[in-house]
Amino acid sequence: MFNLFKKKVIDNQCYAPVNGECISLDDVADQVFSSRMMGDGVAFRFNEDVVCAPCDGEIIMIANTNHAFGLKAENGAEILVHIGLDTVNLNGKGLKALVTQNQRVKKGTPVIQLDRPYLEAENVDLTTPMIITNGNDFTLTTQHINDKVRIGETAVITCQK
Repeated sequence: MFNLFKKKVIDNQCYAPVNGECISLDDVADQVFSSRMMGDGVAFRFNEDVVCAPCDGEIIMIANTNHAFGLKAENGAEILVHIGLDTVNLNGKGLKALVTQNQRVKKGTPVIQLDRPYLEAENVDLTTPMIITNGNDFTLTTQHINDKVRIGETAVITCQK
C-alpha cells in the first residue's frame, strides 16, 4: 500500500564510471594495480573528459591532487577509482573535483573532470583502475572484460556479501 515496511533493495553492482573499454587489472602497466596489492577490480581505457560514480553511495575520499576518489556503496563496498597512472605527480593539474567529500551521489554522477588536452600533452597514461579496497568482505565477480562499457549502464563488478 504505502511501501512503508518494504525492505530497500541494495544494488550489489559497480557500474562503469566511464564510456570506454573495460580491461583486466592484469593489463594495467602499474604493478600496484596489476598485482592487486590494493584489492581486486577492473580498469578502463576511455576517451572522454569525465569520470563518474560507479554506484549510489557516499564520497568518502577525494585525493587532494584530484587523481583518485573513494566511494562507500550502500552495500558497504569501498571503491577506489584512480584516474590514470602516476597522475599523483601532476599535483592536481588537469583534474578537477566536481563533488565534495561526504557528498551522497547516485550512479553516473560526474565526480572528476579531466583536462584531456593537458593530460595528453603531459603523456599521461589515463588507464583508470577501479578497485574494491575491502574486497575480502565480499565475493567479487568481474564481468565485461575487454568489452565496450557505458557509464552507469554496464555492471563490471558484483560485490556479494
